[in-house]
Amino acid sequence: MFETDRENLIFQTLQGVSYCHSQKVLHRDLKPTNLLLDPVTNRLKLAGFGYAQTFDDVAVLEYSAEVGTPAYNAPELLLCNNPYTTAVDIWSVGCTFAEMVIGKPLFSRTTDTLVMRKIIKMLGVPNELDWPGVKSDCLKVCEVETASKMRTDFFNSKPPSNYVAGLGRGATGFTTRSDIGPAIAIGAAAAAAEEKGYDEFEGNDEGMFASAAEEEYDDEDKEADAVWEAIDKRMDSRRKDKREARVKEDIDKYRASNPKIMEQFTDLKRKLHTLSTEEWDRIPEIGNYSLRKKKKKRFESFVPVPDTLLEKAIEEKEHLRETDLTAVGEGRGTVLSLKLDRLSDSVCGSTVVDPKGYLTELMSVKTISYAEVSDMNKARLLFKSFTQTNPKHPYGWIAAARFEEGPAGNLPAARHFIRKGCEECPKSEDVWVEACRLVSHADAKAVIARGVKAIPNSVKLWMQAAELELDGMNKSRVLRKGLEHIPDSVRLWKAVVELANEDDARLLLQRAVECCPLHVDLWLALARLETYDNAKKVLNRAREKLCKEPAIWITAAKLEELATADALMVGKIVDRGIRALRREGLQIDRDFWMKEAEAAERAGATATCRAIIHHTIGVGVDEQDRERTWVDDAEECKMRGSIETARAIYAHSLTIFLTEKSLWLKAADLEKSHGTRESLDDLLRKAVTHVPHAQNLWLMGVEEKRLAGDVSAARAILEEAHAAVPDSEEIWLAAFKLEFENDEAERARMVLTKAREMVGRERVWMESVTVERVLGNTAEERRLLDQGLNLFPSFSELWLMLGQLEERLGKLERAKKAYELGLKQCPSCIRLWISLAELVEKLDGLSRARAVFTIARKKNPRTPQLWLAAIRAESRHGHNKEADVLMARALQECPSASLYQ
Repeated sequence: MFETDRENLIFQTLQGVSYCHSQKVLHRDLKPTNLLLDPVTNRLKLAGFGYAQTFDDVAVLEYSAEVGTPAYNAPELLLCNNPYTTAVDIWSVGCTFAEMVIGKPLFSRTTDTLVMRKIIKMLGVPNELDWPGVKSDCLKVCEVETASKMRTDFFNSKPPSNYVAGLGRGATGFTTRSDIGPAIAIGAAAAAAEEKGYDEFEGNDEGMFASAAEEEYDDEDKEADAVWEAIDKRMDSRRKDKREARVKEDIDKYRASNPKIMEQFTDLKRKLHTLSTEEWDRIPEIGNYSLRKKKKKRFESFVPVPDTLLEKAIEEKEHLRETDLTAVGEGRGTVLSLKLDRLSDSVCGSTVVDPKGYLTELMSVKTISYAEVSDMNKARLLFKSFTQTNPKHPYGWIAAARFEEGPAGNLPAARHFIRKGCEECPKSEDVWVEACRLVSHADAKAVIARGVKAIPNSVKLWMQAAELELDGMNKSRVLRKGLEHIPDSVRLWKAVVELANEDDARLLLQRAVECCPLHVDLWLALARLETYDNAKKVLNRAREKLCKEPAIWITAAKLEELATADALMVGKIVDRGIRALRREGLQIDRDFWMKEAEAAERAGATATCRAIIHHTIGVGVDEQDRERTWVDDAEECKMRGSIETARAIYAHSLTIFLTEKSLWLKAADLEKSHGTRESLDDLLRKAVTHVPHAQNLWLMGVEEKRLAGDVSAARAILEEAHAAVPDSEEIWLAAFKLEFENDEAERARMVLTKAREMVGRERVWMESVTVERVLGNTAEERRLLDQGLNLFPSFSELWLMLGQLEERLGKLERAKKAYELGLKQCPSCIRLWISLAELVEKLDGLSRARAVFTIARKKNPRTPQLWLAAIRAESRHGHNKEADVLMARALQECPSASLYQ
């Protein structure tokens, strides 16, 4: 890390610490792992505020000192010296900066004691001048720790030179070769000495005082030390008065803000001299509450435990007890006799026990185990403690009452708890409602009466009081009484209006909108009950009070539609409403207005529905996505059953996209499924006007007229279609189908003749041949086949029809020739191969038919129809084994085909 980077990081750290201290927050856990650095912007942020604490201007008092990481804690925290100030964070910043410089923690120890030892070793033992405000206990700890360290160093240090153990007792010293070591060259000794003097930071050059420790400490050194000591004392005395004054000022401020209890009661003690002897006697004794918790010193002796005590403890832990069987038997007999007496008839004495339902009744009896009883008792104690410590908390009483009612099954206790709750929390409406629920119906009215008396502005209590009344008149009377206290309660107004008849409801709503002018539901309800003219006045007044409420404009449109059925006026009202809402700054929400359109449709206001769709369907939709979005909206409305809304969406879309054939088809499908024939006919008329080349629309109109039995109208539509799309094969075939199904054979022939002249495609020729075959005109059929094959030699259906004609006439050889010629033109026609194979089977036998099937499969591999026809041919002749072989081969070649038929 470069020096500039260290300076930047430590500067940002100090800025963060300064900000925390300005906000009266001590971090108390500053270390490198709690500094978050952004590698991109190189910005540093403080983290790890788990030990953070607020403080006042004097000091942090009586907070825990067991915070942070020991290696970065200040001595105040290590020695538990309270109070401590912001200096603890500055110490942590210094430790962090030192770690940035040297690359490792400055005080790398894991416990507070080891860290404190290293601090004392590096900085020395502190005193009151270096550490103002330090406690004497902390200084003693440091001194003792230093002395202990010195003793430890003495026992572990090397002895001085020329030291002889036991010299005072007459021992003599001697030297052996093992003491002085092997001989060493002079150059090597010098190098070893030079290496021994190497310093990590200074190198071998330690300065002029490198050998000071080895030289003798003379008088000049003593004089120099005395001079420097005098200078230090002088510098320290210059700041001593100011420092002591600052400490005294801080102590005075602290004592002023945190006076002792004795000082707080000084002014009260002065008045004690006025007390008489009788008043002194009436003062209660303080008791032994504070002394009870103090641990008394007593003599403790430990003796062996007797065996009887151990046996008693074992017996108490055992769950089994000695049972008195005689008492159990007598109890069971008594209970059984009581049950039999209860179940017997009081008149004749015969039993009335239901034998079938007796066991079921026994299954429904709930038994409570010992563990459940113990849990209930614990819960009762918890609820009792909660209600006693916080009696003004209403939900504690409610919870206790519900516990007694539910798991405990003690309804009287539940009523007792809730009664106490009503006394302790008379301003809580939930407590009164719960009390009303728990008591009987006869007592509930009295309870709720006390509740509304205690909380006259509670809507919930007035509604509960109304529910307790069985007569509608009494309910209305209670609600009116509540409205006298809470005239702006919409819920009470709605409830009283529901109970009133139409005339009274109108009067009540007139008063309600005066008391609650900002609730649109009341305005709309009043408008629905008024006449047309009065309703318009009511809605105008509502619009003045609630200018941003779209429901008022929608209701006005529905009212206009219901009264006049003028769709144009309805559209104008909706348009004016949307423009007025936009002027008021209201954002038009397309989804909301679509939902309102569906709601209007369900209410029977179809004109309002169409007007809403017309003016809001395009809001917020891009021009490129309009068609797709509108089609999706119409389909969703159709799935939800909102047919009129979907119809309105299609109608609006078709005004924009007049020439879009797909839109006309979707709208026609909607009318065909959910509309009338008249609406569908009108839509198709408009469609073919704008999209005359859409043959599907023409055919749909013809089909509808045919199903309706109006053949003449269908013919008229076909004539128009011929004029619009003269070369449409589908339209010509639809005309032929119409005539042929109505037994107009000649007209059908004429249509096909014109179609062959105008269109002349394969299907037209095939339908012509089919008509002649049905009519039994063989010569004309053959002529048409010959002409058709000359025009379309690759059309396999004509070859197939020619072969079938020859087979019907009994000319099998000619039929075979027709199939062969057809296969030359259409070798991939499977039906031709199968027809040829079946014909060969009739003429030449199965073996020749097998050859035909083999050739067909080679030219058309993996064709299941050919394999199936060959298998059936083998089966017809009773060759089941060969059929099975062919089936196996077929399944290998066509594994996905369904051949098991």
